Amino acid sequence: MDKIKMTTPLVEMDGDEMTRILWQYIKDELLTPYIDLNTEYYDLGLEKRNETDDQITVDSANATKKYGVAVKCATITPNAARVKEYDLKEMWKSPNGTIRAILDGTVFRAPIVVKGIEPCVKNWKKPITIARHAYGDVYKGSEMKIPGAGKVELVYTDEAGNETRELVHNFTGAGIVQGMHNINKSIESFARSCFNYALDTKQDLWFATKDTISKKYDHTFKDIFQEIYDNEYAGKFEAAGIEYFYTLIDDAVARVMKSEGGYIWACKNYDGDVMSDMVSSAFGSLAMMTSVLVSPDGYYEYEAAHGTVQRHYYKHLAGEETSTNSVATIFAWTGALRKRGELDGNKDLMEFADKLEKATLATIEAGKMTKDLALITSLENVTVLNSLDFIRAIRATMETL
Repeated sequence: MDKIKMTTPLVEMDGDEMTRILWQYIKDELLTPYIDLNTEYYDLGLEKRNETDDQITVDSANATKKYGVAVKCATITPNAARVKEYDLKEMWKSPNGTIRAILDGTVFRAPIVVKGIEPCVKNWKKPITIARHAYGDVYKGSEMKIPGAGKVELVYTDEAGNETRELVHNFTGAGIVQGMHNINKSIESFARSCFNYALDTKQDLWFATKDTISKKYDHTFKDIFQEIYDNEYAGKFEAAGIEYFYTLIDDAVARVMKSEGGYIWACKNYDGDVMSDMVSSAFGSLAMMTSVLVSPDGYYEYEAAHGTVQRHYYKHLAGEETSTNSVATIFAWTGALRKRGELDGNKDLMEFADKLEKATLATIEAGKMTKDLALITSLENVTVLNSLDFIRAIRATMETL
């Protein structure tokens, strides 16, 4: 059987630790036997980022602008322990944060729902999509350790050299300080992406911040969303029979837990990071969530919403068997391949992506799964497979479809 041809490359961003191992398994077992895979490859493993002073991360984001679609493996965002472990030149920033800052847009994350994996929250009946702002805040923040007594101020200097100052704190001893920012243009893009996605999927849209405490920073988000909604989307939402509303983040959390799901919950960058993990875990597993960065300029970057599975990687290095869930990483590939096919008019590529997703879910529903799912499934007499055998089982299922 001839392999499916690709006319335009995907940008492929390799990653770290156990997800890097799964990445290669997926390519070897599920992709290259069927597709003449055409990618522009970037190694975003921590060693290569350190070697290139993180320039390779910037290059991969710019390549995404060139080709329009990227697929990314999970990567390490180093902390102090990682700096020592990998002998890093410095504590490099989150590669996801760097890529999102360059591409702008919004990250949409939704749980992968499969029969036999019931949500922990018993009243959740439909997927909850987290729309995460993809720029700024703590991910582009500047931090400083304060050694002793002194004054910290925010200082804005306009183009004419005039200064505006705001006191942060008068320190009487050692402490810490953080400065973060956002820009109205990015918030506007975030808002429009959320409103458009809600209309496309016919789902209600919630937006939540903490404007009662952050009366300028968070309140600006709230005001921009409301202004764009009132001026551009209110009539469209009414015609579509869907609703937009704003609420405080703590009220949103309470509402979410009592809801049935089936809506989009828009969050600022950090809130979206945390809440997407909560939603995905409560629906079954952190490894069961799709994630796509959608840029207002028409760029798409697909990734798994979870980390690099460090503990399993150390077991793998020690020669021990692991049972690591690869579903979200598989769906990152299928999402990117489908979008590549859609943009190129490549029906075969789109149909392959659909078939691989169907085979993945069918394998789980047939009782063949990784350990994390076996611990929570309502199916009986399941077979727990190791990392590679699970991927091979999906291949076997796909061959029957």
